[in-house]
Amino acid sequence: MTTKRNHRTTKAGLAKYAALFLAAGLSFTVPAVEYAANFKGTDINEFINIVGKNLNKTIIIDPNVRGNINVRSYELMDEKIYYQFFLNVLEVYGYAVIEMDSGVLKVVRSSDGKKANVPLVKDEEKGNGDVLVTRVVRVKNVSVQELGPLIRQFSDQKDGGHVTNLNSANVMMLTGHASSVNRLVDIIRSVDQAGDRHVDIVKLKHATAQDVVSVVDNIFKDSGKGTIPEFLIPKVVADERTNSIIVSGESQARGRAIELIKRLDGELESTGNTQVFYLNYAKAEELVKVLQGVSKSLQEETQGGANANGARRTSSQKGDTSIEAHQDSNALVITAQPDTMRSLASVIEKLDVRRAQVLVEAIVVEVFEGDGINFGLQWISKEGGMLQFNNGTSVPIGGLAVAAEKARDKTIEKVYTGSLTDTNKPYTETQVGDLTALGQLVGGINGLAAGIIRNDWGAIVQAVSTDTNSNILATPSVTTMDNEEASMIVGQEVPIITGSTASTTNSNPFQTVERQEVGIKLKVTPQINDGDAVQLTIEQEVSSVSGATAVDISINKRAISTTVIADDGGMVVLGGLIDEDVQESVSKVPILGDIPVLGHLFKSTSTSKRKRNLLVFIRPTIVRDSTRMNELSHGKYNFIRGEQVKQREDGIDLMPLTDSPMLPEWNDKLTLPPTYEEYLKQQNDEQHND
Repeated sequence: MTTKRNHRTTKAGLAKYAALFLAAGLSFTVPAVEYAANFKGTDINEFINIVGKNLNKTIIIDPNVRGNINVRSYELMDEKIYYQFFLNVLEVYGYAVIEMDSGVLKVVRSSDGKKANVPLVKDEEKGNGDVLVTRVVRVKNVSVQELGPLIRQFSDQKDGGHVTNLNSANVMMLTGHASSVNRLVDIIRSVDQAGDRHVDIVKLKHATAQDVVSVVDNIFKDSGKGTIPEFLIPKVVADERTNSIIVSGESQARGRAIELIKRLDGELESTGNTQVFYLNYAKAEELVKVLQGVSKSLQEETQGGANANGARRTSSQKGDTSIEAHQDSNALVITAQPDTMRSLASVIEKLDVRRAQVLVEAIVVEVFEGDGINFGLQWISKEGGMLQFNNGTSVPIGGLAVAAEKARDKTIEKVYTGSLTDTNKPYTETQVGDLTALGQLVGGINGLAAGIIRNDWGAIVQAVSTDTNSNILATPSVTTMDNEEASMIVGQEVPIITGSTASTTNSNPFQTVERQEVGIKLKVTPQINDGDAVQLTIEQEVSSVSGATAVDISINKRAISTTVIADDGGMVVLGGLIDEDVQESVSKVPILGDIPVLGHLFKSTSTSKRKRNLLVFIRPTIVRDSTRMNELSHGKYNFIRGEQVKQREDGIDLMPLTDSPMLPEWNDKLTLPPTYEEYLKQQNDEQHND
C-alpha cells in the first residue's frame, strides 16, 4: 500500500506483522527499520515535522524557514543515513541544523548559523554531515596570518561558514557544516608541515665570517619581485666568536650555500694582507699601542700552541704584524695574518664607538662675615713720661710726636759771609718741616683718632669698628667626554715676586716674577658606570687676593680634591669649609689697667670675629646623543638671551637710544641657532621695512 507522499512496508514471510501505511512514505523492516522518501512540492516545515516524528527528535524551526521541497530516494536508508539525508536536504535549500547539548535540534538559515549557539567540537568528536559546528585548530609551523586568506577561499561563507584567526596564539577558528569544516581542517594540517630545519655549521680557516656572509646574502637574496620561494633561500648567520657560519634552510639550498662558502674560504696567495681602517670616533695614534699589545698576545698564544703540539714555525709562516697610524686621515694601516687581522678588526670595531659625554655643573657658595672693634688711649709728657700701645691699628703716640716735631717749620740764625761791608752780619732763615714721617703715621690710622695737648701733656684716643660681609656665588660648568679630563678657570693671573738680586754697587738689580692663577678653578674627570651612575674625580679650588704683606701679597685659598659617584642629573655636595675665628687682644699697664672704669685710661683693647662658610655642589648630566646635547644647549642659550632681553628692557643709563647687544633668537632646539651675522642682517631688514 502506498500514499502520495511516503510509505512503510514489512517484508514478506512475516505473518505476525501487518502492513502499516504511514504518512511519511518511509519503509522499514523488522528487526531493522529502513526508510525511503518521496516528497514533491511539500512544505519544508511539514517535511521537518515528519522527519522529527520518525526519528523521535524535538526540532525547533526558525520562523524564517519557508518554502517547498522536491526530493525522492530510490534506496532504503537506515536511521543514521536517514538523518544525514535530512541534513543534506536542508543544506541544499539554504538551511542548517544546530544540535543543542539537550538533544534538541534547531533549524535556521545557514547565513544565520554562525551567530547562533553553534557547538564547539574537538578532534575526537569532530562530527560529520551538514550539522553546524565550530572547531579551533592550532597551527604549529606556519603563520595563521598568511594561512587565513588561503583557507577562506575554500570555506562555504555563503552557507554560514566563517574563518577567523588569532595571531597572538597562532590558532584558527572555523565555523560551518561539519563536512566542510573537517575538509578545511585536513587542508590546514596538510599545509602545516614542518620543513627541513636542519642546521649546518661551517668553520672558516682563512676568510672572515662577516665578509663571507655579506657575499652569500647578496648572491642568494631575492630581487624583491618574489620570483624565488622563500624556503629556497638559505639563511646564513656569522658567528664572529668562532669565525664560523651557520647555514639553515631547505637541504638543496643549504648545500649550494655551503659549497659557495667553502670556495670563498680560500687561502690568500701571500702569507699576509693589508687593510686600512678609517676611524670615526677614536684617535688612530691612541689605538696603535692597544692593537700592538693585542697583536703581541695573539702571537705569543699562537707560538705557545705550536710549541705544545711539537711543531716548529718557519719564517714564512710567522708573518710579522705591522700596525701604523695615518694621522691626517685618522686611519690605521694593518698588515697581518688573516686570523690576527680578524681579531684586530673586532677590537677596532668595539673601540671605535661614539662615547658618551658628561656635563658637569658646579655651584660654589662662600659666605664671609667679619666684625672688629679697637679702642685705645695713649698719652705722653714733655718730660718723657709716656703711655704707648701698638695694638691692632693703633698708631704709637711717641712716633706721632716725633713726626709732628719734624713737620714743624723752624727758624735758623745764620751769619752773612757775602761782601766786605756785610761780613759777619747775623740774619734768620725759616726751614720747612719734613712731613714724610707724619704722613706715613697718619696714613696708618683707621677709624677715629682724636688728640689733645695741655701744658706739657698730650693724649690721643683711637676707636674703630669694622663690619665685613661678602657673598660669592659662582656656577662654573664644563662638558667633557667619558674618561677625559676637563678643566676651567675663571679669575686672573697675579704677579708674585719669587726672587731678587742686587750687587754691592746696585748697578744691575733685578727681580724674578711668577704669575699665579687666582679665581675659581674646576678640574674633573668623569667615568660613566653601568646604568646612569657617574664616577667623578674632582679638584675644586677657590682662591682670592687677601692683601699685601711686608714681603709680597697674601692669597686666600680653599681647595677640594675628591672622588664621588653621582646619579645622572643628581646633586652631590662635596663638602663645607666652615671657619670661625674670635681674637681678643688687650694691652695695659699692670695694676692700673685693672682698675674699674679708670683702667681704660691705661689700656688698649682690640677684638675681632671672623666666620667663613664655603659649600660646593656638583651635578653631572650624561649626554649620549646630539639630541640631548641640543636640549641642554638650547636651555642655557635661552637663559642667557633672557638675561640680555631683560637688560635691554632696562636700558643703558645716559645712553637711552642705544640698544645693548643680544643673541639671536633660537626657538627650535632640533636646529642650530642662526649666526650673529644673520641675526644682524635680519634686524637691519626689519628696520628697513619699518
